[in-house]
Amino acid sequence: MSGQYSGRDVFEYAVLRVVPRVERGELINAGVVVYCRARSFVAARTHLDTGRLRALDPDADVEGVRAALHAVECVCRGGAEAGQAAADDAGRRFRWLVAPRSTVVQPGPVHTGLTADPEAETERLLELLVR
Repeated sequence: MSGQYSGRDVFEYAVLRVVPRVERGELINAGVVVYCRARSFVAARTHLDTGRLRALDPDADVEGVRAALHAVECVCRGGAEAGQAAADDAGRRFRWLVAPRSTVVQPGPVHTGLTADPEAETERLLELLVR
């Protein structure tokens, strides 16, 4: 069995968190970013529960949060919408997206796993951790 390929590859992921009032530290999960080096795959899926967001901060900038989440998805897709990141490979885009930052949309810690289908894993994690 040693040396056989199982059809599964290592992937990394981080949950995207919305922290409407950074000083309070309250947050909701609003997306996932998944990276699989073996397949040069990086993708983000987001879902913003505006009711939960408003419960944390009635004055939250919902459209601003949506725009920030959309920007993460664009960086993952690459191309013209990714801006300066368009020329970067999947790994560099993922590392940039999961770098710690003190903004309303923040990445959580990076976790790892094994998957045979990174696209399906992205959807599974969105359902499990966000919706």
